[in-house]
Parts: sequence; C-alpha cells; structure tokens
Amino acid sequence: MRFFEFEDRVIPLDDWVQSGVDWLVENYRELFQVLKVPIEMTLQGFEWALNSLPPSVVMLFFVLVAWRYAGKRVSIFTLMTLLLVGYLGLWEDTMTTLSMVLCSVLFCGIFGIPLGILAGRSDRFEMLLRPMLDVMQTTPPFVYLVPVVMLFSIGSVSGVLATIVFALPPLIRLTSLGIRSVHPELVEAAIAFGATPFQVLRKVQFPLALPSVMAGLNQTIMMALSMVVIASLIGAGGLGGPVVQGLNTLDIGLATVGGLCIVLIAMVLDRITQGMAKK
Repeated sequence: MRFFEFEDRVIPLDDWVQSGVDWLVENYRELFQVLKVPIEMTLQGFEWALNSLPPSVVMLFFVLVAWRYAGKRVSIFTLMTLLLVGYLGLWEDTMTTLSMVLCSVLFCGIFGIPLGILAGRSDRFEMLLRPMLDVMQTTPPFVYLVPVVMLFSIGSVSGVLATIVFALPPLIRLTSLGIRSVHPELVEAAIAFGATPFQVLRKVQFPLALPSVMAGLNQTIMMALSMVVIASLIGAGGLGGPVVQGLNTLDIGLATVGGLCIVLIAMVLDRITQGMAKK
C-alpha cells in the first residue's frame, strides 16, 4: 500500500515552524527586545558586582557562604577552587559564567517556584503544564539556540534566556512534588484551626516542601552550568569560550582547562546548595 510508503515528505513541519518564527521576528521583534531588558539589567548587575570587586573580596564572600552553609571542608575546597581558577588565568571568564548562572537561577526561581506551587495544588494545572515541561526538558539544547538568536540576537542575554528555558523544568517539578508530598492530615489540621489557604501554603505546605524545592534549585544550577558551553556558541562568553575555542582548534589543553573550571565551580555550587537544603 502506498499509504505506508515514506519516501516523500508529506507534512512540511519544518516549513511551518520557519514561517511561524519569521512572522514573529517580522511583527514582534521589538517586543522581544523589550522583554529581554530585565534579564539584561540583572545580568549586567551581577557582572559588574563580580568583575569590579577585587578577587580577594569575591573569594572571601564565597568562602564565608560555604563555611556558613556547608562547613569547613567545603569552604577550604571553595578557596582552593577559586585560587586555581585565578592562577589558570580564567578569573574573568569564571565571573562571567557565575553571573550568567546566578541570573538564570534567579529568574528560574521567580517563575519556577510559583508555577510549581500552582501545579502542586491543582491537578488540572499540573496536567496542562506537564507536556510543556516534557518538551522543555527533552528538547536538545542546540534546538533552543536558533529561535533565541532570531528573536533576541546573539550575546550573553540570549545565552541566559536559553539557559532559563533549559533549566526551569526540574525546579517546577520538584516544587510541585514537595507540595504534593505534604501529609494531608497536616493540611486538614491547619484548616480545622481556621487557617486560610494562603496561610496553609505559607506556614505548612511550603516549609515542609522546602527540602524538595532546594533539591530542584540544585538541579537547576547544575543544568544551567551544563548550558555554559552551548550558550558560548551564540556569543555568551564565560568558561564555555575556552572549550569551544579548544574544539575549533583541536587544542585539548585549552578545552581541558575550561572544562575543569566548569566542573570545579559546579561542585562548589552543588555543595553549597546542598548545605542550604540541610540547614
């Protein structure tokens, strides 16, 4: 039967998607440029703070945060990591990467935690949100880059936007899971004592779900760091730059140095956020 012969393309989905993106670029490009302003300002603020301050001040800040939340050994590891990054000559790239990660995680938290709470309290909303999260989480990261560049042009802001889309689903899913994992009897007891729905959320559900929320935040940070190399392909800069340059020139030493710094920074942030979750 010719119906099951797939030699010719029947559904021109690629043409439809291209036409849709072209229509958005032609009619709403200025709107998308306005939408990226908050992210651009936040990213510039983080970059200014991390790059304008003396390295010793930045190191002291991260070491104290690690000591406060993760203990003495993690603070020593943080100090050694930052010293190594500086001696490798990648301090500015590392601060740029940290700025992108902090900016991405901030906006992921602003949007992800409320969406996760809504999904945890509403079965219908969770059912509607799940397919979108599946698409966001399973779409290859490189696929994000083409529409992001067309709508927002190249640069660090576009890299942050792609990172937000890529790193947002774990925070929403784990926040929803934490809200749903609160024992129903605790919620019923709070309601029986006259608590409003907002008070139940603020004083019962969210505090008990906080370890799950922090686990989602930890995963978001890790996924944001994994996007560093990919985002550098569209001019995002940071530690992904040496890796991409090493790939283009087959310089394994340069690529190894950049990759090592990314791994060490990921380990530092992972230990600190895990310590925050335990606290």
